Amino acid sequence: MKIGELAQKTGLAPSRIRFYERIGLLKTVNRKANGYRSYPPEAVILLDMIATGQQAGFSLDELKALLPSELGQWDHQQLLGSLHRKIADLEEIERKVAASKAKLLQVLAEIEAKPDDLDCSSNAKRVMSQLGWQILSRSSDKK
Repeated sequence: MKIGELAQKTGLAPSRIRFYERIGLLKTVNRKANGYRSYPPEAVILLDMIATGQQAGFSLDELKALLPSELGQWDHQQLLGSLHRKIADLEEIERKVAASKAKLLQVLAEIEAKPDDLDCSSNAKRVMSQLGWQILSRSSDKK
């Protein structure tokens, strides 16, 4: 099939398909005598896998290393290992996001608990003290 048909079937722009070919992700391209690209039906599956992999957080370099040169020649252990590593990476990101969210919620709660008689500057010092943060002073800047 021609690139326009492949683009229509996958929802990808022809320029993106040519980019994937140029960087070596899409290797199943034949050139006709007139210079037009011709793609086998398997290219639809491969492009869908690339798009799905990117949505799952895989970089193009990771996908390039992971995808077989022929669709029927998957390295089962390599695939499983890559998927397990990506899941571990995502779990670490989730842990960091949860910690950041918890810290922000703590800051928000402290700011919202501002006593009516405190000005903004005094409340900032109170919040920082409550959270165990050090207040930077001008004297520490001179060191």
